[in-house]
Amino acid sequence: MESLTKFLNESQDPKAVEKTMKKVSELLTREEKIEYIAVQKKPAVNLSPDSIALTNKRIIFCRPKSFGFSMDFQDFLWKEVADCHMKEGILGATFTVKTVKGGHIALDYLPKAQARMLYRYGQEKEEEMSEYRRQRELENSRASAGGGIVVNTSSDNKNSTPKEAQDDPMANLKKLKMLLAEDLISEDEFNNKKAEILAKL
Repeated sequence: MESLTKFLNESQDPKAVEKTMKKVSELLTREEKIEYIAVQKKPAVNLSPDSIALTNKRIIFCRPKSFGFSMDFQDFLWKEVADCHMKEGILGATFTVKTVKGGHIALDYLPKAQARMLYRYGQEKEEEMSEYRRQRELENSRASAGGGIVVNTSSDNKNSTPKEAQDDPMANLKKLKMLLAEDLISEDEFNNKKAEILAKL
């Protein structure tokens, strides 16, 4: 298990951090490690505060139930996170996560320094995942613009099939032009793919 002292800063309650760390450590996958833990600090006495654990692979919301004897976990892989947001108030800060599917979850009454740490780490991961999603989108766009063209080599099949209609060279050329216009492919890639499509006509 990770050293507790790594997480004890910004006046965090050692017992609350230790409890969260123990529970989260049991959930970690291979090569996953805890990067930061932030614990809620309500103005009233709160024996079982909610907390957030950030790992190198996901963000985990931890909410104790039954006076702390059990805990609910809600986690999101970083690639599912679209945006991390922080709002500071008089009695602390609220940290909100929005997912790529439109969902959102928040935790309030976080000490401001802890919320800033969550936000900073979240922004770094957001940048990484934004680039990851952009690359995936680019690969998918390239594939749909002609990477999957099938040429029917059977000479005795004169009838057009739905698959052939789907692989319409003119439609693929239009997609290519669109990708070029949106700077998703280079001029060279456009010309090479265009030549491939025209050669198959």
